Amino acid sequence: MTSGITRNVLSGLLLCGVLAQGALLPEKERKPAADFTLQDASGKTLKLSALKGKVILLNFWATWCGPCKLEIPWFEEFQTTYKGQPFTVVGIAMDDEGWKVVKPYIATAKMNYPVVVGNDKLADSYGGVDAMPTTLLIDKNGNIAATHTGLISKEDYRTEILTLMGKAK
Repeated sequence: MTSGITRNVLSGLLLCGVLAQGALLPEKERKPAADFTLQDASGKTLKLSALKGKVILLNFWATWCGPCKLEIPWFEEFQTTYKGQPFTVVGIAMDDEGWKVVKPYIATAKMNYPVVVGNDKLADSYGGVDAMPTTLLIDKNGNIAATHTGLISKEDYRTEILTLMGKAK
């Protein structure tokens, strides 16, 4: 017999995706990331194409997704560690309730990077988001270098980010 907590964790992993697949694509195989313009939590306009020249970690997530909650502190750390470098994290919350649940979560989690609320149209422009989290790494030219559906390790993200910034060991 499993406890309620174990059932919740297991169902969260099944609903959100367990392990991600993917690696950096060769440059010639990368396709342009779909542009969007949305308001962030503070009401400022965020246009993805305005971030060209930076490596972007674009994370589709939801407040109810367990693996998403594991990744967010990593992304906060990356945002702090690589501040002033050609890198940024952008979160796209996919909660049906929108800002009503997302804004309190941003405050509680002390998210230090821009977050917007997405929708199915935006998700479809990236080929569909079948599971949470779905995270894309976009190179400095605005092309999708990697797509991860589900949870991958913090170090895998770090390695890919550093490689895309040209700082890999």
